[in-house]
Amino acid sequence: MRAQVQWLPADWRKIMSIIQERDKNFVAGTYKRFPVEIVSGKGSIVFDSDGKEYTDMGSGIAVTSFGVCDEEWVSAVAKQASAVQHMSNLYYTEPCGRLAEMLCEKTGMKKVFFSNSGAEANECAIKIARKYSSDKYGDNRYTIVTLKNSFHGRTLTTLSATGQEHYHELFKPLTPGFVYAEAGNIEELKKIAIENNAAGIIMECVQGEGGVLPIGEKFAKEAADFAKKNDIILIIDEVQTGNGRSGSLYSYMEYGIKPDIVSTAKGLAGGLPLGATLMSEKVQDVLSFGDHGSTFGGNPVCCAAACSVLSRIDEALLADVKKKSEYIFDALSGADGIESVSGMGLMIGIKTKKPAPEVVEKCMENGVLCLTAKDKVRLLPALNIPFEVLEKAIGIIKEACKEDC
Repeated sequence: MRAQVQWLPADWRKIMSIIQERDKNFVAGTYKRFPVEIVSGKGSIVFDSDGKEYTDMGSGIAVTSFGVCDEEWVSAVAKQASAVQHMSNLYYTEPCGRLAEMLCEKTGMKKVFFSNSGAEANECAIKIARKYSSDKYGDNRYTIVTLKNSFHGRTLTTLSATGQEHYHELFKPLTPGFVYAEAGNIEELKKIAIENNAAGIIMECVQGEGGVLPIGEKFAKEAADFAKKNDIILIIDEVQTGNGRSGSLYSYMEYGIKPDIVSTAKGLAGGLPLGATLMSEKVQDVLSFGDHGSTFGGNPVCCAAACSVLSRIDEALLADVKKKSEYIFDALSGADGIESVSGMGLMIGIKTKKPAPEVVEKCMENGVLCLTAKDKVRLLPALNIPFEVLEKAIGIIKEACKEDC
């Protein structure tokens, strides 16, 4: 199906070729972009510069929680932008405090620090864990235990926290003070934590960039119990899993654990840059005046956007996320060309017999935008994707996975 994008000028293709050339000449070459320019969209449907229609099953890597150009989100952003778009953190703005209150009320956490990204949210979490431990036990208790196959960001410190060697290779020496345990091996985690006098443990309930792999409820609970008994700060990275994507507001709620710190970003502001570090009562007063800061953290436009998103993640939406997740698992598990399906909620990895990039390319040809995670096809659709749109997209994905296609 093709749809005309009415506002495009007649010479748009020429303009797009210029845009691609400009990007190639002036933007750092860190992204291997697909040869597609997305120019407009609504909800889970987007259009390229030729007017071709796509179903977006990636939502900007779990960012556009309610799809593209969601009307409530647009209204909240426009209203705040027309009032004041930014003010330094030397002054109060209403959306910042309102969002912090919403996050605390929905999670039971006590304080929030706002930043711009998931990596920054994790940086803040690591600083809190180390300062808590230093204040209480002295300077020699600073090591953070992370899990192998994890991903926590691209700053030098969060890259050091990431438990994947190939991310480390080009940027050594890494920030010291990180050790890695095997996900699922509680005895190894305990041993490493004790031997290294650990200040904190950081883990994702679903390892997203590691292949969309849940760490499992049993391991998560055992790790949480161990951390509590040994006064080790437990950090749960909800950058990709958070804000409704798992089928709960945050994925740790699926496992029934209570972290000391939660980091989140991506889908929180629905398309604007916002990170948040949520602090429990135990660590709420660790940071004091001047201990940390962020020029753009708590930006009123971003916070207004996040208030719009968070206010609509209710029990009905979460139940719908789980219903759609169950449908995807049922539809894809055991299908031709599919070896396995993993994940949680609307964060799903598909192990295909064909190379994942080949499947993604075939899906794109047929009007569906997917992602990859290691050797898997990754799906991260908008939380409110209409069921009929989802069904059509899954049909195209199943067809693309077939070995003879």
